Amino acid sequence: MAHSLQIVFACADPGRLAEFWAGALGYELQPPPPGFDSWEAFATEVGIPEERWNDISAAVDPDGDGPRLLFERWDGGSPNQRVHIDVNAVGGSGVDLTDEARQQRLVEERTRLEALGASFHREATGMAGEVWIEMHDPEGNWFCVQ
Repeated sequence: MAHSLQIVFACADPGRLAEFWAGALGYELQPPPPGFDSWEAFATEVGIPEERWNDISAAVDPDGDGPRLLFERWDGGSPNQRVHIDVNAVGGSGVDLTDEARQQRLVEERTRLEALGASFHREATGMAGEVWIEMHDPEGNWFCVQ
C-alpha cells in the first residue's frame, strides 16, 4: 500500500508562508477541523496559548491531488534541514483509529523502515496531542512518520 506524504517547511512566519505558497500554487489555506469556525477556536479548545497560534499553518490542493504543505515555526536549532517529508503511514484525518492502534501502526512502520536502512531518532508529541516518530534515511536526511 502506498503512503501519502506532506512536505514540511521550517520557517519564521508559518501563516505568511502558507498564504504565499497557497497563492503561488493555486492551493488554499487548510480549513479548520470539522466543528470549528476558525483555527483560533480550535487552538483555544485544545489549549494552545495565543502566542503559539502562528507556530503552524498549512496549504492544501483544493482538488486533493497534490501533497499538503505544512509550515512550522523554526527556532534555528536542530534539526538543520529547512524542508523535510512526513510519511503518512498511519492514515489521515479520515482514518478512525484508537491511540493504541495508531501507536501500533507507528511501531510497525518504524520496524519496516529500519529494515530498509532508516534509523530511529525519537518519538515526539505535538501541541494538540498528535504523535509521530522522527527518523533518518540511509544518508542521514531527516523525515517523520505519522
